[in-house]
Amino acid sequence: MDLLEKGEASEKGMGKSFHSGLKLTANAQQLLSARYFLKDAQGKVLENPQQLFKRVAKNVAGAEARQNGEWEDKFYRVMANLLFLPNSPTLMNAGLPNGQLSACFVLPVEDSLVSIFTTLKDTAMIHQSGGGTGYNFSKLRPHGDRIASSGGVSSGPMAFIKIYDTATEHVRQGGKRRGANMGILNANHPDIEEFILAKSEGTKLQNFNLSVGITDDFMEAVQVNGSWPLINPRTKTIAKTIKAKNIWNLIVSQTWKTGDPGLIFLNTINKHNPIPKRKIQSTNPCGEVPLFEYESCNLGSLNLSKMLISENDVWKVDWDLLEETIEVAIRFLDNVISVNHYLLPKVETETKRNRKIGLGVMGWAEMLALLNIPYASDEAIELGERLMQFIKSKSYQTSQHLAEERGVFPSWTESIHYPDRLMRNATCNSIAPTGSISVIANTSYSIEPLYALAYKRVGILENQTQLEINPVFVYKMKMLGLWNDELKDEVLRTGTIQQLEIIPKEVKRVFETSLQIPWKYHLKHQRAFQKYTDNAVSKTVNLREDTDEETISEIYRTAWEYGLKGITIYRDGSKANQVLQACHLNRSSNC
Repeated sequence: MDLLEKGEASEKGMGKSFHSGLKLTANAQQLLSARYFLKDAQGKVLENPQQLFKRVAKNVAGAEARQNGEWEDKFYRVMANLLFLPNSPTLMNAGLPNGQLSACFVLPVEDSLVSIFTTLKDTAMIHQSGGGTGYNFSKLRPHGDRIASSGGVSSGPMAFIKIYDTATEHVRQGGKRRGANMGILNANHPDIEEFILAKSEGTKLQNFNLSVGITDDFMEAVQVNGSWPLINPRTKTIAKTIKAKNIWNLIVSQTWKTGDPGLIFLNTINKHNPIPKRKIQSTNPCGEVPLFEYESCNLGSLNLSKMLISENDVWKVDWDLLEETIEVAIRFLDNVISVNHYLLPKVETETKRNRKIGLGVMGWAEMLALLNIPYASDEAIELGERLMQFIKSKSYQTSQHLAEERGVFPSWTESIHYPDRLMRNATCNSIAPTGSISVIANTSYSIEPLYALAYKRVGILENQTQLEINPVFVYKMKMLGLWNDELKDEVLRTGTIQQLEIIPKEVKRVFETSLQIPWKYHLKHQRAFQKYTDNAVSKTVNLREDTDEETISEIYRTAWEYGLKGITIYRDGSKANQVLQACHLNRSSNC
């Protein structure tokens, strides 16, 4: 039974899925109309959701050797049924002349003006096409260092990061959204303290996520309160020696204050590098894809809230539907590499050399809620591991079948897969944040818990605000006979049900929200999915406003001990412009 037949059977009572069919919410329609639908020169919308998905399916199916419409139809079905969605540039640009379809890029920043400004030009082109960029600035000589050719002194990495930020401000991604950058500076750079403090005012570098490149040596020095040398990258000599804990405490205090910087664990990333002879020094803007310089990656996400089937109002995982969707999604993403228009020859060379793709998930919190499993439970962690192990196994099987059909990726003999496993793709899985595509699919973000049962989404469409009441919560309350205007008003006012005596305790546990979940469960979920994700996991540990610095230090340290590849912490209210805001308004207000 294929996907469409399964959907038709569901309508006839042989089991049902949640959110069946292409039923887009008003928020999804608003987002698609603003950013994704094709428009004429006057800004008039020229397509509807079905036409958008058909445009994308036809373009991506162009990589098939035999065009009989079979794969175009399958690609359309998984998108139109919101079982799988690719990253935004693919949805925006597939089928357009010179359509650039990749979401993630890493570019080099060498210690010369030519390199710095060549990369800036390349960045502008990538952002204009809808992509985001990551860089490691650690090769740049420190502020005040000698420049022999001119007799002057260096401006240092921060000066150029600010230039990149300003340029990004004026070049929208695809002309439709704010540009995104990841800026990394390694913990042994002489300017590391200036880097850590870069966002201390709260209004600077709004187009950058900042992360400190952390090594195991640094973490061990922090543990024993040891000395830490800062190395001039130009001379390779020690510029200064300080206590490692001083740097650590500065990171912690700034994370508490502003949410930046995060941490990137470079040793862990390279321990799992699929091409081990080459070193990875940077990631994409949200950290879920470690990449070589000039490499890009194409991402997509499975909608877990739809990978369920209900019989007699009891939900269970639909493993058959999940497997079939994985097979179609992996082929789709591999095809994107082939039909993509590459803005830079070096990006095409690097991308096709390794053919990295990243199939991830969204709707995890909604899947758990439908299964009546609390996010903060060992049962959830165990299911997360089992689920991601299944996704990785089926992803690898599909990549292997593609290798037998189309050939292995060119650097296969240099990879960890050689000689035991034929693979079409050096990597297959990545857990992205799924910001916009979760809105389109009307499901929860990535593997995050529900942020709130009702919240405002501010800034995703410039100054527009979207109201969100979680549909799974509403469904569950209706099933329990608890949904009424009083409950709706209370949830709109507070974003939670934990204070309500009429709600059973076991239901309250299922609907604990992000700030109510102990931080260790945030990390345990990230570890569970990272265990079977060959790229990385983008995950934010959301904390209450009253969280102290000592807790942030413990979270960062635990993330390293868990073997995570990166970690981001956000204390509620620590940024002036917060994208998600829980409803805390009086009854007469509109959330």
